[in-house]
Amino acid sequence: MKAVTMYRPNPIENALNDFDRYFETFFADSPLSPSDRIFRSMENRFPAVDVRETEKSYELEMDLPGYDEKNIEVHLDGGNLSIESKLDESKEEKKNDKEGTYLLRERRLSSFRRSFRLPENADSASVSASFKNGILRLEIGKHAEAQKRVIQIKAE
Repeated sequence: MKAVTMYRPNPIENALNDFDRYFETFFADSPLSPSDRIFRSMENRFPAVDVRETEKSYELEMDLPGYDEKNIEVHLDGGNLSIESKLDESKEEKKNDKEGTYLLRERRLSSFRRSFRLPENADSASVSASFKNGILRLEIGKHAEAQKRVIQIKAE
């Protein structure tokens, strides 16, 4: 099925527009509109994160494939948790130039910073972090008084 297009009497302008459309669709990795593609590319600038609440803690998992734990910093300032990576991108480019020229490059490592506001019942003194197989895991304990507990009822 063909799409409805605007009639343009100027044949040169029409040919250029057709070429532009063809060029866009040739390099597009999905049939999304240009605005959707921009949104998706913005979405991919930050690592994906899952946050889960358990009875005793909050657990955060962040996908960081290709990163090294030496380049990742976790900061806690009051109730704000920040995770950032500081990469020397010029060093990465020089390394890649020595090893050859990329013909296609879809995987990129870049510096990022994600911040989260912790809930009031989070215990900032009991935060642990681990990094394995490209996944950063943080466990943030809850204050003891904030944890659920069962209160026994005494019979009189």
